[in-house]
Amino acid sequence: MALADEDIERLFDEECPGPADLGSVLVNDPIRNAANYPPLIVDAETHLSEVLRKMREAGRGAVLIVKDNRLTGIFTERDVLLRIAGFPIDVERTAVGEHMTPDPHTLPADSSVAFALNKMVVEGFRHVPLVDEQGRPTGMVSMRDLIDYLSDFFSKDVLNLPPDPRGGFSNRDGA
Repeated sequence: MALADEDIERLFDEECPGPADLGSVLVNDPIRNAANYPPLIVDAETHLSEVLRKMREAGRGAVLIVKDNRLTGIFTERDVLLRIAGFPIDVERTAVGEHMTPDPHTLPADSSVAFALNKMVVEGFRHVPLVDEQGRPTGMVSMRDLIDYLSDFFSKDVLNLPPDPRGGFSNRDGA
């Protein structure tokens, strides 16, 4: 027995809650539409002190490292915590190239939002550089960019809902 069109639509709506156009956007919109800012780009020989200053001033969590205009690495907040903080490193004299993550995973700017989101979640990336066919950086997308981009598809009423008041704890151990 075949389902009527309205039954199929109802099942789809139950299976995929949220704005009707969100699914289409995830599959069809290129990731470059979600990238909010041009990437910070520095040469591998740039001193860590300058890179950290640029990241702080721009409020960015990552900087792209290039050599001959081609992407060679990425330096992120995570690199600061795991490779710089607490180590006896002279940030005034040490080049970012010594502490960057070399050959980062990249995406072409025309990749779909869904593909980029999946890659970031599965691989655990907070930032993914966008590159052209020659490996030159054209942008960078962050998880925050994706959250901001996707939140535009939801009503502000939905985004500001209070937590479920019925979900109280019966046992406060460990709280």
